[in-house]
This record gives sequence, C-alpha cells and structure tokens, in this order.
Amino acid sequence: MQYYPFDSRNKLYREKFGALAEGEALRLRLLLHNDARVHEAFLILRKDEWDNPWHIKLEPMEWLEDYRFYDTEINLEEGLYWYSFRYTSDYGEFYVTKTETSLGIVSREGASWQQTVYNKDFKTPDWLDGGIIYQIFPDRFYNSGKEKHNVPEDRYLVEDWAKQPEFRQPNDKCRLGNDYYGGDLKGIEQKLDYLEELGVSCIYLNPIFEAHSNHRYNTADYMKIDSLLGDEKDLESLIKKAKKKGISIVLDGVFSHTGDDSIYFNAKGRYDSLGAAQSQDSPYFKWFSFSEYPYRYAAWWGIKTLPETNENSPEFTEFITGENGVIRYWLKKGIMGWRLDVADELPDEFLDNIRKAVKAEGQGKYLLGEVWEDATNKISYGYRRRFLRGKQLDSVMNYPFANAIVDFLKGADGSRIMNTVLDILENYPPEAVKTLMNHIGTHDTARILTRLGADNMLDGNREAQSHSLLNEWQYERAVKLLKLASVLQFTLPGVPSIYYGDEAGMQGFGDPFCRAGYPWGNENKELLEFYKALGKARRNCKAFVSGSFVPVYSDNNLVCFIRDNEKAKAFIAVNRSEETRVIELPNEFLNAKILIGDGIENGKLKLSPFGFSVLAV
Repeated sequence: MQYYPFDSRNKLYREKFGALAEGEALRLRLLLHNDARVHEAFLILRKDEWDNPWHIKLEPMEWLEDYRFYDTEINLEEGLYWYSFRYTSDYGEFYVTKTETSLGIVSREGASWQQTVYNKDFKTPDWLDGGIIYQIFPDRFYNSGKEKHNVPEDRYLVEDWAKQPEFRQPNDKCRLGNDYYGGDLKGIEQKLDYLEELGVSCIYLNPIFEAHSNHRYNTADYMKIDSLLGDEKDLESLIKKAKKKGISIVLDGVFSHTGDDSIYFNAKGRYDSLGAAQSQDSPYFKWFSFSEYPYRYAAWWGIKTLPETNENSPEFTEFITGENGVIRYWLKKGIMGWRLDVADELPDEFLDNIRKAVKAEGQGKYLLGEVWEDATNKISYGYRRRFLRGKQLDSVMNYPFANAIVDFLKGADGSRIMNTVLDILENYPPEAVKTLMNHIGTHDTARILTRLGADNMLDGNREAQSHSLLNEWQYERAVKLLKLASVLQFTLPGVPSIYYGDEAGMQGFGDPFCRAGYPWGNENKELLEFYKALGKARRNCKAFVSGSFVPVYSDNNLVCFIRDNEKAKAFIAVNRSEETRVIELPNEFLNAKILIGDGIENGKLKLSPFGFSVLAV
C-alpha cells in the first residue's frame, strides 16, 4: 500500500476534518519512511498576523509497517492559519508541502494547508438547513394586475411580457435598466402555490426598495418599497401568506453605494430632501467622499450613478444598523434575513455591526453575503477577510460549487469537482456549510441553460446575444445537462437556490438577457416536473439536513458520493457521458429506495447516458 507523508482529509493523519472551533484540539500526524533517516520533525505554523511562523517539534510515535508517525496536538485561538512540515535527516533538510489536492509530498518548498478556526459561539439558522431557496428578480416574475400608484413618469413600461430586455437606448425614455415589466409583490403572493409545489422554503428577493432602475441596485430610499412593486402592506401580506406555507422571505441589502438619483445624494433634484450633491450642509454629506465638490466623488467601480457610501461613518452606520435602522426595521416587518450585495466590499467593522443588528432581532435570522471566491481566505482591500469566523456572515453565495458543476458538465474531470467540494468543506465552518446558497445561476450570470448549451458566449457581442437562442440540438443537450447540474446542486452540502425560470427552461446570456419575464404558460413542462420531483426528493430525505459528504468515486464522466447524517443516507451518482455506466453499490444501498433517476439491476446501479440517480436508506 502506498502511503503519503500527510493527507489533511484522512483520519490517519488528523483526527477531525476541516475547520475547528476555538477550544477544539488540532492533532496532526506526519508519516515518514524509515529510509528517510529522520532526526527531528516539525510542524511549521503561521497566522496571517504573525511576523514569524512557529516551529513545533513533532514527537516520534508508533510505526506503521516501514513508516513512523510524528505527532503533535495544539489548541488555537480564532483566526486563519497555514501549516506545513519540516524534517531533518541524514540527507539534509526537507519539507512536506501541499499538492493541488489534500495530499502532501516531500519537497524543498511548496504550498501550505489552511486551518480555519472560528468563534466557538458561531451558530446559523436551522430553518434553512435541508431547504430550497428561490431567487426572484421582482420586476420579471409575475404581474398581479394590481393598479400601480405614484409611478415616476420617467419610467418606460413594457407592454409585451415576452419582450427581450433592452441593452441599449432605443428612444429617450427607454434605456438600459429603465424598461419595467411590472412584476410586483402581489404577483409573487399569487404564485406561492407554485413555489410550494417546487418545495421552496425561502424566497430571496433582489432589491425591492425605491430605485430608478429596474434592477434597483441604485437605492433611492431604503425605507420605502418601490411603487411599481407595491407598498409595505403588500410586503407584510406576502410575508404572512408565505409563512403559512413554510416559506420565509430574505431581502437584498445594497449598502456599499446608493443611487445618485436618491433622497441621500439627490444629484437630479428629484426629491425635496437636501442631498449630499446639493449642499455640504446636507445631513447625508458625511455618507459620501468628495474629492472635488460636487462633481468628483468616490463611485462604485467608477460608475458615477452609484456614489459609494462611507460605511463606517457613524451617521451611515447608525442609519443602517442602529436600533431604528434599516436592517432592524424590515426584520421587524417579518422578513427572515438579508443577503448583502458585494459583501466583500464592505468593511469588517460595518459587517460586525450588521450581524449584531440582524441577530438582535433573533438568532434565527439569516445573514448571507455575496462573495465569489473561497470566503475563508478572501483578500480584499489589501487584507484577509473574516466573513465566516462567527462574527459576520452566516454564509455566502457558493460560486465555487456553481463553477465546478458547470466545468464538470462542459468537460472537466470529475475529480476536479470532488476536490472543489472538499476544499470548501475543509475550509468552511460546518455552520456556514449548512446554509450555503448553492446556485448554478443568478441575476449576475448567463442563464444556466445558455451556459451549458452555447458553444461560446459570443465574445461579448451584445447585439448578437440579444437575439440568440440555442438551436434544437443544443437545447435538448443543455436540458439533459441541466438535469445533471440540478441533481448535483440539490444534493451537495448546502442549500440549492433556483434562479426564477431556470426550472421552466429559460435562456439568456448575461445581464440584462438573464432577466427576462418568467414564461408563464410557455414553460418546458417536462423540465418543470423534473424540478418538482427533485425538490420532493430533497425535502423527503433527512440525509440532506447537515449530512456529511463522503466521496465514493469519480472519473472523467462520473461522480458518485454519499450524504450521511446518521438518521438517513443518500447515494448520488451522475453520469455526464453518452454511454451507459454500471456502478458497484455499497452493500447498504443494495435495497435502497429510488428517490429520483435510474434504478438498481442485479444488485448494481445502471446509469443511462446522461443518467443520474439518488438512492436513500
């Protein structure tokens, strides 16, 4: 048998996998061959804040065949650590460093393993564990037909629900971001039965506050529902009726910037308030940073219509996170949490205050952040962030999983997706894992069908993208791949998130083409029924409630794994190839119940081309 010097995912080398809470012992064991003629072995440990690493001597322990273990046990305070090993021998000094996976190799130099240590009191909401999120772009989901009042006259109202969203300015009034389709809160309420059929337990709404673009990420008034969507009574009604169906509401918080056309900045003079762009005596002046008043100011990614806020200014912090601030005001209305736009662009102190505000309204309230990379080792603005150590976010949008799923279905080896999943599970605290938002597409990305079916993304040619659809062959293949993608999405650790309309077969390249109106009456019925069945399978299997992830097998076209939470177990297999695959099942699954997909023949799992199976015991 071949042994490696170290493997961070193997109990032979470390007793507990992954992130640790403060107070939990970290015990590591290095395995070196007798022929190495080892004198001494050391653990090299460093923390981001340390000037120099620690060199901790490892104690020689028992033998394993021709190998010997070298052992240490330490306790660490909250923080992010990196470790590798060093040993001296008859042949000189060597290091044991990390490969692209969890394995260690003997080298002269190399990478380190990551060790996350989080606050021992870190706790995230249980109500979302095992559930399903449904993301809605409010203007495009459903128009209730309710009369709209106090709608600004400069908005372009689209009469054709099926019309492709505009990416240019065809006339003075209709321009990018200014074409409104009329979806509203009452419309969402009227479709709650539909969402219940999908098994949805949480609705995540893109911004609903007054703003003067259809995406509403340029907030004009944090304390007012946009008039096209309804009013506070409509939100309260939606919350109440959704709750009766076991569905909670999460709102989008956009706090890194406002709109220039807002109560706070008021560059266009739309409001009666004294905006920061109008006077330095404005109560909002300290919210913003001017280099040459009033024309030059810090703007989000240099976009002048999105003036950046000084999040740590006492005035802005109090307005957002204070006892009577924005966060707590809407939580008191009955929402169950917030998703923070560009969370990695918000200062640590501000995020600390947001968490305090959210949890002041109940520990069961949810705080999700937009972070596109590994959120435990992300560096932004020149320093390491601490999003998931227990004092800021509950969890994040899981872009690493989303990208790994798409890459696998477009040709990457199955071992890559397995390694990505294990990397995240190794680095993230379990409390963050159980509430991960596992999407495969959002308002910021091309539709998943388009990503899976298009041979290329048309090189950013907006004109071509605006009218391009998959051909019949591309579409049929993309639907097959989407089923595989959603099976992975619904069964990996975390909470699957459906971007409205993906379940109906919607297509579209990036913003704004991924934000068309839901195709009521023109859904892909077969795909929709598949999603309903998949949702039912997930909700009926307890293995997906904080169940551990156990890799079974992967190759170029196949991924198999087990979810296990001791109350139930599930075996998941996905076949990306056009060939039938026959899989030897673990004995405990030989008589398993088929939740969805292909079945068992003669004691083996037989996967059809582009086949999948979810088995449960």
